[in-house]
Order: sequence, then C-alpha cells, then structure tokens
Amino acid sequence: MAVLICGSLAFDTIMTYEGRFADQILAEQLHILNVSFLVPSLRRDFGGCAGNIAYSLNLLGGKALPMATLGSDGAEYRERLEALGIGTPFVRQVDDAYTAQAMIMTDLDNNQITAFHPGAMMQAHANRIEHASAHGIRLGIVAPDGREAMLEHATQFHAAGIPFVFDPGQGLPMFSGDELAHFVDLATWVTVNDYEGKMLCDRTGLDLAELSERVQGLVVTLGAEGCEVWEAGSKTAVEPVRALRVVDPTGCGDAWRGALLFGLEQGWSLPRCAALGNRMGALKIASRGPQNYQLDDVP
Repeated sequence: MAVLICGSLAFDTIMTYEGRFADQILAEQLHILNVSFLVPSLRRDFGGCAGNIAYSLNLLGGKALPMATLGSDGAEYRERLEALGIGTPFVRQVDDAYTAQAMIMTDLDNNQITAFHPGAMMQAHANRIEHASAHGIRLGIVAPDGREAMLEHATQFHAAGIPFVFDPGQGLPMFSGDELAHFVDLATWVTVNDYEGKMLCDRTGLDLAELSERVQGLVVTLGAEGCEVWEAGSKTAVEPVRALRVVDPTGCGDAWRGALLFGLEQGWSLPRCAALGNRMGALKIASRGPQNYQLDDVP
C-alpha cells in the first residue's frame, strides 16, 4: 500500500544563532522592531513537509509518494528522492518559479524564526488525486501547502474514499473557522501541535474532545512532553522519548508524522502510532537538518 503525501518540497537554509532571541528582542519595542542576528553556522538542506514526511516514512519501510511541485531549480531534489527510492510520479516541475525556500534561524533554546518563499508551491493545486488508485494509494495526508491545494486535495481524498490525515501545521492561520471545521469533517484523522491545537479550537469554537468526535482520532504533539491522543472525546497520554542529544528541531514534526502514517498503514492503534512518532521525533532532533537522520540510533 502506498501513501500519498500532499505538501511542499522546499530547500531549507538553516542558520544557528549562538544566543537567545529573547535577549535581543525588547517586548516594549516591538512596534519599531529592528534586529540583526549573527549566524556563524549555515547549511542548506532538502526540506518541505512532503519531502520530510516521505523521508521518515521511507526510512521505516513504507511506500511514500509525495505530491508536490518543484521549480526550475528542482532537478537536484527530484534526483535525491529517486535515489532514496521515493517515487516521483506526483511531483510536478513548474518552470516559471523557484522551488519553495525556507530560511530558518534557531537559537540556543531551540526557538525558531522562519521566512518562507512559496515559489512553485503556489501552483500545487494543479496536482490532482483522481488517478491515485492506479498507484495503489490507500492512505494520504494533507500537510502544509498552498491554500487552494490544501482545500482541493482534502476534497479529492474524500471524494475518492481514501482515508487521510489533516495536518494543517503552519498553514492553519490561512483558514477560517468554517474552513477548518470542513477540513475536520472530510478528514479521518487530525494532527496538530499544542499551539496549533489551541488555534484550531479557537477558530472552530470546538474543544479537543468535540473535534475528536468528528474524526477517528486527533493527536496533539507536545514536543519533549510527548503527545495526547484523543478518540471519541477521551484523551490518552503517550509518554515522550528522551533524545540522546538536542541538536536541531527542524523537521521533528514531519518525522513524527511519517511514523504516524507508517503505523496507520500497518493497522496499528493510534496510541501505538503516536509512540513510534515520539521515537522518530527524538531521533531526528539529534541530527542537523530535516532529512539527515538514520535508524541506527533509534532511542
């Protein structure tokens, strides 16, 4: 069984600030903010939610098929995916745009400031799910992508009868409460972090218990505190996994979601899927970049 991963492919430029943002940003001066951070460490990585989730799922032995757009500079990314054994029949190249670019700066407390240029991602709605069954796709995820693409792909998954995870991530603020409630009604599962969970509740007017009654399950990830699994209005706490070391949080949520999809693909219970997600997140945070970790040191 293959998993269709709708989301972005991006190049990540990751910088490390050897201080704390809080020491440089004065709360009383936010209306005239003008700051500069010296970042002696800089690296460029393959990223984007679809690429990161596919990497995690592929590591675990699942069949990942990202559905995403690359720009005129994206040939290197396609070659990497294919070298990893990740199929690219749903990856489309857009010649009049750059591949999406994320500029991510991390401080000593693992806080992050990100600037994101969507580029070719803004044309992701042209990718369609109608022929997914021909590739053996029985499961999917709608991860952060272009606004129109997220709306259309959720509708297309539902129309095709393919169960899917709704993972709004940093794309959540693009949608109204009514739109988010509609996503939930179309989806089979929902995943958010704690901040996104609060925003989802605020915008829909529903609490987590109520939201979980509209899907098969809802998971709220809590970083180093593990996660909460909500099913039919009841909460189950899933214990965290201690990382061997904390190096870079970029892509931890995507590593978690790749594990979730692997477990769902195997027919596991949602708490068991979440437990594997916690292990993969702990593994990823010990490595720099979103797609450079291996399974050798699974905690």
